[in-house]
Amino acid sequence: MENILVPTDFSENCTKAANLGIKMAKLYDAEIHFLHLMTTPVDWVKLDKLKEKRYPKTVKEIGVAKSKLHELERIAERQGLKCRTFLQFDSGQKDILEHSGHFHHDLIITGSSGTKGVIREITGSNVEKIVRKANAPIIVVKEENVMFPFKDILFVSSFEEDVTHPFQEVLSIAEKCDAKIHFLRINTESDSNSIAMGLNPIKGFVEHFPELKSFTMNVYNEMEVETGINTYLKHNSADLIAMCTHGKTGFLSLFSKSIAEGVTNHSTLPVMTIHL
Repeated sequence: MENILVPTDFSENCTKAANLGIKMAKLYDAEIHFLHLMTTPVDWVKLDKLKEKRYPKTVKEIGVAKSKLHELERIAERQGLKCRTFLQFDSGQKDILEHSGHFHHDLIITGSSGTKGVIREITGSNVEKIVRKANAPIIVVKEENVMFPFKDILFVSSFEEDVTHPFQEVLSIAEKCDAKIHFLRINTESDSNSIAMGLNPIKGFVEHFPELKSFTMNVYNEMEVETGINTYLKHNSADLIAMCTHGKTGFLSLFSKSIAEGVTNHSTLPVMTIHL
């Protein structure tokens, strides 16, 4: 991991995301970028300095944003990190994706407050669309305080499709953090295998990682995947939930709203989503 992006509107959860980004960048010795997107009443990029004075409120908001970005940069640099900050105007969901694609970020970390999360506020869109379309893995930080280094990572999948690539992203973080990985498969109404049968796909998957020592395998019977995850968390601890998005069958498919997107919106824990 060489390059981490943290989109922020400086809200409480985005501040948590920034702190996590700095800690992860330090762990990986990665460069960190902070991006703030601002909607302005006119096309600010094309506005000359004289005309800017017609919008004193916007000028003040820009000054505050620059100051907050500079403070994040100072915090990162005090940790010995290489840091860049970006202030972009007339923003939309596309700007985050284009910005990330241009710099080839290895990870995006941002904050959200649920179904009306911060990504809606700073991009005019919502967290589900960012999760669905971003090429880089995303960690969305929510209400729960972030425990880092992560000690317990919950990796949720049907294990019926090849999730080797997404899992390698999770494994990289687990190895850096010395974390235990908990594999979880949910048997839903349309997937009514027994617990014993449900373990077989997980066992087959784990066989491909003989170096993996610290892990558990779990199967829950629930009507919905989100319910199964919540049931697991009632009895077990986790610092991060990791899931895949996009796929063709079962849990990984984007039927109705993506399950991964739904969990991202409703979980209070940090949620990491990785595209297949």
